[in-house]
Amino acid sequence: MNSEQPTYEELRRQALAAAEPRTRRADTAIACDRLVRIFSADGVEVQALQGLELAVERGDLVALVGASGSGKSTLLNILAGLDVPTAGSATVEGFDLLGMSAKDRLRYRREAVGFVWQQTARNLLPFLTAAQNIALPMQLTGRRGRGAAGRQADRVARLLEALEISDLADRRPAELSGGQQQRVAIAVAMANDPAVLLADEPTGELDSETGAAIFEAFRTVNRELGATVVIVTHDPLVAGEVRRTVAIRDGRTSSEVLRRTVTDEHGAESVSEREYVMLDRTGRVQLPHKFLEALGMEHRVAVDLAADHIEVRPDTAQDPSA
Repeated sequence: MNSEQPTYEELRRQALAAAEPRTRRADTAIACDRLVRIFSADGVEVQALQGLELAVERGDLVALVGASGSGKSTLLNILAGLDVPTAGSATVEGFDLLGMSAKDRLRYRREAVGFVWQQTARNLLPFLTAAQNIALPMQLTGRRGRGAAGRQADRVARLLEALEISDLADRRPAELSGGQQQRVAIAVAMANDPAVLLADEPTGELDSETGAAIFEAFRTVNRELGATVVIVTHDPLVAGEVRRTVAIRDGRTSSEVLRRTVTDEHGAESVSEREYVMLDRTGRVQLPHKFLEALGMEHRVAVDLAADHIEVRPDTAQDPSA
């Protein structure tokens, strides 16, 4: 046997090392590594997530976009603790979403993450006032003791003020507009001061002007209350207002748009954005459809390695069988 060739045990160790989750930075709030979710119904398996990878830094404000069936809502349900992945790894603020017990999962949903549904009526109990709805999650934690009621009241007042709905404190949901209900819903989601706030199409039932106001509420939560915010949206206005937009396609992260504010020599500010495609561990990328269509790329492309980049061009080689 050639002594330079790796032994079976060496190959096995290499394979196991490659399968271990990537090391994440200490300031990472959300880390998904080769996340898989398979649904089975009537003997048919549907792979909603196919090795998705995602990292979100603490304090970030991120939009998830993608066509219906792309996997973005499945991902959000997993991050919210409402669903369990089939394989891979996912952690949110140190919570292992695959390894939690039922008790830990309940605590996670109550305290570590907040969630806002698209349907405004789904977020609030109709027989409670806005202030009572906001106080309820704090009461459900079961914390008692001297001063607990006062701390809860202070938290309710702070959230009402931060989201500019103090005048709605004594109104029930039926007395609120859709936009007002969503503002109260955001306050409810933030009641226990979670590190991460998740929202599934929160502006889907609202007109564009009201939707813009709701997005500003999420910005307030992110900026003033310090929460990491992840929003699933079809609304291009919402997606275009965040620093980072992540596109999901066929159960994988396919591309990202990063935005930053730049100042020119005259002091005028503008937003600069750049699109990136995501590279997985095997070297696969998903090129944006608009790029492929613009150059008529399909089936096969030509690639060349340059000094500092890779060139991808339409395949112009003649088919030998033609």
